[in-house]
Amino acid sequence: MSDDEKNPAREVITNYAQSHFRYFRTADGTVYAQKNGHPVARPIRSQGTTGSHRQELMVGLYRDGHGVFNGTALKEALDLIEALALTEDVQPVHIRVAPGFDGATWLDLGRTDGQSVRIHPTGWDIAIPDPREVCWRRTQLTGELPLPVKDTDGKGIDLLLRLCNFAGAETECLAIAWLIGCLGPSVPVPAPFLTGPQGAGKSTGGRMLVRIIEGMSGDLRRAPKDEENLIAAVAAGWVTALDNLSHMTPDLSDAMCCIVTGAENVKRALYTDGDVVRARYRRPMLLTGIDVGVIRPDLAERLLPLRMERPRVRRTEAELWAEYAEALPVILGSLLDLTVKVRAAEAETPTDLRMADFAHLCAQLDAATGLGGLAAYRRSLDDLNDDVIEGDLLAQTVLKHAEAIEPGGEQRMTSTEWLYCLSRLYSGDDMRPLPKGWPTTGKVLSDRLKRLQPTLAARGVLIESGRTSEGRYLEMTHLQTPQPHEEKRMF
Repeated sequence: MSDDEKNPAREVITNYAQSHFRYFRTADGTVYAQKNGHPVARPIRSQGTTGSHRQELMVGLYRDGHGVFNGTALKEALDLIEALALTEDVQPVHIRVAPGFDGATWLDLGRTDGQSVRIHPTGWDIAIPDPREVCWRRTQLTGELPLPVKDTDGKGIDLLLRLCNFAGAETECLAIAWLIGCLGPSVPVPAPFLTGPQGAGKSTGGRMLVRIIEGMSGDLRRAPKDEENLIAAVAAGWVTALDNLSHMTPDLSDAMCCIVTGAENVKRALYTDGDVVRARYRRPMLLTGIDVGVIRPDLAERLLPLRMERPRVRRTEAELWAEYAEALPVILGSLLDLTVKVRAAEAETPTDLRMADFAHLCAQLDAATGLGGLAAYRRSLDDLNDDVIEGDLLAQTVLKHAEAIEPGGEQRMTSTEWLYCLSRLYSGDDMRPLPKGWPTTGKVLSDRLKRLQPTLAARGVLIESGRTSEGRYLEMTHLQTPQPHEEKRMF
């Protein structure tokens, strides 16, 4: 009788699993299995269609001559393995981009052989990462990237810009900066908003940008109807691309702000009363649309408008994407070359912009190439401030009132007094009715002004709150000159 026949099936499975796989846990307690010498890790409880650990364990046992085991034995073995793994060291898993040792970062090419790109201070190369340095997590959204071409001399960037219909050098520069930012696992990047006239190729341009990072299977998708589905889609991939936005609800706007700069979602675990599931996320986003209506100020600071123009010569989809697929290895290689060059450049970090990491990246791009990315980024934010003001009647009324204050002067009132003053100014002598959404109390007005504070400060109107023995107040200061590039005090 063989040793396998003497041992219970669960022991055979457990011994085989521990000799062929490495098991570890993440910070949220999820246990992952990683085949020896391979960087891809799978949660042992996953039933996903991309291949679960249970499936690869069954296949390994069968191919190595141990036979086929029933579900009870597999479950008991995996229960024991999961319990043992909870005592192991904590290690994170990553989708598409990950930090490495010695200042390096990794890009997952999505290949079955595990080959990835290691971007280090002196260059980049293709290698299979040490499983203890990087653990990749794969989902249905993890597409395969081609092996990038070395020593392209910037040819790939030129090919990309020729295929896309960007309106001007400034837009091209910002698109390149965003792509470089997507290769940084710790750099929050603003969400590009591809806009332009009908037929300008916004969706096509968005797909081209996304597929440089996500592979030819990457695509745009419609915005989910609720935040929970949006977060699930975000967690399963690296770049989240939403197509043809025509309206943006306050809830969707707030969710996008959290996705761009990072947040955590906590919800009750299924089939439990006390356990919770934690999901941390910070992902690059990309949006397309002609007009999304009123943009909230907090989202405006996290957007990157990319203007598109109608192409002079139309091409068939088949012809366009065949050329793109052929050029993708060169495009990716050129992007990696430029990323190494930009990261090595030294530049000061602008302290007046909310997305300071991206502003610093633009400054590094300028130092490495002289493209003028930081100035272009500042001008794009000024344009977005104009969009916010044009869509907000309260902001327009505040700026109109500030014109009556002498430059350098200030005016202090309670929030209720400010509400009465601004409402009378809007209504005018003809007493026109206040618009829908106009503040109804001093507290609502104060909260609205908090959101508008950065936008108003960029136009030379500073609003601060304070308290005296008589109560709270709001103070409006008309700056002598608008100073959008200086530090601004917040509420």
